Amino acid sequence: MAGSDWDLSAQAWIASMGERGDWMREHVLDPAMTKRLSGRGYRKALDVGCGEGRLCRLLGSLGIASIGIDPTARLIEEAVKRDPGGQYQVGSAHDLPFDNASFDLVVSCFSLIDIADYKTAIGQMARVLAPGGVLVIANLNSFVTVPTQDEARERWVYGDDGRRAHFRFDHYLDEAVNHEEWAGIAITNYHRPLSAYMKALIGQGLQLTYFDEPEPVSGEPAKVEKYRRVPYALLMEWQKS
Repeated sequence: MAGSDWDLSAQAWIASMGERGDWMREHVLDPAMTKRLSGRGYRKALDVGCGEGRLCRLLGSLGIASIGIDPTARLIEEAVKRDPGGQYQVGSAHDLPFDNASFDLVVSCFSLIDIADYKTAIGQMARVLAPGGVLVIANLNSFVTVPTQDEARERWVYGDDGRRAHFRFDHYLDEAVNHEEWAGIAITNYHRPLSAYMKALIGQGLQLTYFDEPEPVSGEPAKVEKYRRVPYALLMEWQKS
């Protein structure tokens, strides 16, 4: 997370996320992350763009010690409030204040879309990752972040019966800046094709060892059905050789 828009939106974000996060985090991502990270012997993790600390708390429940870093002071304040024994600090993904090879697990959970210079951020994550360590990235699928081409900002096309007929996107390969507003939150994030992230990660010498578009494991049937039509999240693991 980055920029003054996050400073202005921090309180609304905290209220929106609550303790369990939004629907996708609660029913899709957190179960998938728990399954992937449990029982693998990670000793020290870094959560880049930790926000209010939800993922660090999840890591703690799995017995993984973590440090959370985020540029938004209000979010770090909330993380400390909710997890007094945790380690959190204000800082930028563009210049991580840690030594080389400091962590055997680095996590970026929906933070790359909010980082202007994602290539530098990925390089920093790779730098602080120990040899043999794993970088876990959860991100929005890039067909979801493509800017809409109309004022209504509606991605779904509806049929004559009022039901969602299909999901649309265009100009997928063109990187773009998005200005998003919902629930009192007004932030800037970035669209890039998936290939842009993949090239940046490969360029750091990282090896892709896992990729998935996780499915909902719970939740209201109508939301599950909608999500299965357009899976918003991807999850991937990259290992440092």
